Amino acid sequence: MKVKILFISSLVLILFIGNSCRSLRPSDMFYTDKDYPKSDFEVSKNEYIIQAYDKIALRVVSNTGESFFGTGSMDNANASSNYQRNQSGFEFPVEFDGKVKVPILGRIDISGKTVREAELFLEKEYANYFVEPFVLVQVTNRKLMIFMDSGTKASIVEMPSENLTLIEAIAQVGGITDISRSYRIKLIRGDLTQNPEVFYWNISNIEELKNSNIFLEANDIIYIDSKPQYVSRVLREISPYLTLVTTLVTIYGVFFKLSNIK
Repeated sequence: MKVKILFISSLVLILFIGNSCRSLRPSDMFYTDKDYPKSDFEVSKNEYIIQAYDKIALRVVSNTGESFFGTGSMDNANASSNYQRNQSGFEFPVEFDGKVKVPILGRIDISGKTVREAELFLEKEYANYFVEPFVLVQVTNRKLMIFMDSGTKASIVEMPSENLTLIEAIAQVGGITDISRSYRIKLIRGDLTQNPEVFYWNISNIEELKNSNIFLEANDIIYIDSKPQYVSRVLREISPYLTLVTTLVTIYGVFFKLSNIK
């Protein structure tokens, strides 16, 4: 009986070990081997390029600050809400073909322009209808992604501002967790299909922290590495196998006793 139990246990352990490399940390993401080039971080001088499916907030005012167009009537009931919308801008989606439909001008091509280029372009177009128009454009759906705890926790951070820092982004998602490695934060920038740049940051101490107050860009990916948690993962993975062994031993014991009774 002992030999059979030993055989069954050995078989189960072999099956577990054969799958352990994949099962211990199956949710890990953005792995880079030791030969993957690590980039030296430089502050980007590239402005954001407006593209299809972006959303832009648009304000068209005079040089004295008076809005040239609004929505709804301007009676007392609607004046306050209309004023607030004029201050923050009216939001318009950039369509699949790179065009946006705005008041008076209709559908115009805006994709491929920086925010500054879009403002100058719209000021020129609106000058055909208004005297010295002043245009303000803001892309409102710029975002970045943050992954923690081996990729099991993810957050999307909206960043309409141009000066969102790494520390501010981490603070917006509630900070790092108790299993996070604050000394190993990976920043991935660029097209994921075209050899993106990879940067590493350490915010575990003040000396390193002063080098981490960097400005982020839209579509950046931040991956905060975590402790392996091997013991808990092994116990969690091996638990079904131990249950199987216990069940098989119990069944074998029942049949062994029945055979002795006969």
